[in-house]
Amino acid sequence: MTRPTPSVGPAAVARVVATPAARNAIRRLRSEHTSVEFYLSGGCCDGSAPLCFADGELVRSDRDVPLGEVAGATVYVDPRQFEVWRNSQVLLDVADGEPEGFSLPAGPGHHFVARSRICASESLSPIGPPRRLGRT
Repeated sequence: MTRPTPSVGPAAVARVVATPAARNAIRRLRSEHTSVEFYLSGGCCDGSAPLCFADGELVRSDRDVPLGEVAGATVYVDPRQFEVWRNSQVLLDVADGEPEGFSLPAGPGHHFVARSRICASESLSPIGPPRRLGRT
């Protein structure tokens, strides 16, 4: 998999951002679980909903791509999904309804959602090497 080239200048667009509602939900979860992280698989079983895990619950591969960090939570994406979203900015938000799968809820009766918008590749922040968090 190819990695994007670093952006030039300080005005790089963050690859992942969050609404105030999502930031508040992440802060609440971090106060309960110390640390949380997100995974965007884009797969058929998990759909495109971001999955939120307490520290140590997410088992990542060395190929997963760290998109960025929001409110102290790192957001990872499957390498195949990164190829699809490589020129996108991901926006984490909160919506009504219980989460699917094993994701932590964004609050009582709420789940996290991801939206994306296309950006010029040279304006997006660079992707660093994968970092190991939680269990190794």
